[in-house]
Amino acid sequence: MQIHQFLTSYSYGDAIGNEAFEIREYLRKQGYESDIFALHYHPRFANQIINYLEYDRFSSPENIVIFHFSIGSTVTRKFLRVPDRKVIIYHNITPFHFFLDYHRILAKDCYKGRVELKTLVGKVDLALGDSHYNEKEMKELGFPRTGVLPLVMNFSKFQAPVTPILKELFDDDKTNILYVGRIIPNKRVEDVLRIFHLYQTHFNPNSRLFIIGEYRGFERYLTALQKMITSLKTRNIHFSGHIPEDELVSYYKLSQVYLHMSEHEGFCAPLPESFYLNIPVVAFDGGAVRETMGQGGMLVTRKNLLGIAGLIDCILSDRALKEKLIASQQKELAKYQQNRTGQILLDYLKKIP
Repeated sequence: MQIHQFLTSYSYGDAIGNEAFEIREYLRKQGYESDIFALHYHPRFANQIINYLEYDRFSSPENIVIFHFSIGSTVTRKFLRVPDRKVIIYHNITPFHFFLDYHRILAKDCYKGRVELKTLVGKVDLALGDSHYNEKEMKELGFPRTGVLPLVMNFSKFQAPVTPILKELFDDDKTNILYVGRIIPNKRVEDVLRIFHLYQTHFNPNSRLFIIGEYRGFERYLTALQKMITSLKTRNIHFSGHIPEDELVSYYKLSQVYLHMSEHEGFCAPLPESFYLNIPVVAFDGGAVRETMGQGGMLVTRKNLLGIAGLIDCILSDRALKEKLIASQQKELAKYQQNRTGQILLDYLKKIP
């Protein structure tokens, strides 16, 4: 038996792509032949990713093909046509209304994705969500056999040191607050900016905000954010754009607090990554964030922006509170270890007839 994976898109720094890579490596270590097939992929992965249209020469009724489902695409049709046993891992699809004012094409693809998800009901052997939040949606649609597979994560990348140039630029006496993720409307980056403005104005003028993530395709949203910054006259805000992994690790290690105000998340990988690095997390209870955090970090259920700014100040000024948060985060990390989640996946796959 071979176990292969389908993706719509594979790019460095993307949580779904990272998970597919970790699953492939785990399966290979267990002795299975395993490859990744995708519609779009970054050129740097040309020697690791195979075009999904070439899957016919690998296909077999004895195989299992896992489809990481996160948006509408032509990959769905190919997945349905192959004779292999079929599994989907549902990473959730952002509701299309978040994108209507900024990216009509993506809004269409997200709408199409939820329609396509319904067409998979009764046509797959197993439907896994990377959170109970995602599994619940599949159960409501009528998938007969579902389960939960915590996101397969590998924290070894965080062993890398801070890059010299970023250390020179940002390793100073300023308090650094961090956001990691795409610069898109459902992430509510404007709320992160407003909270930072209030924190800088009322609690700590010697502070800096890192906004780390891809914004291509959402230049209009980025422009609106920058206009807001100009209007507020907020200082020391750094947008990185899409960056290599070593730089991402550096920004994490240079930060004192992680702040996340997203209103829709199917999982949210930066939360356990911050846990791993002992960075206190303050996050809004949107989508699967509560589940991802578990009993770790500080979950806020209302967007009292000044109150959240004050909370950040309390965490950084109260050593006992900070240590309590970090301890709670460390307890939650075990469920994201690669070997544990890899074994959960194999246990599911071995039960497929």
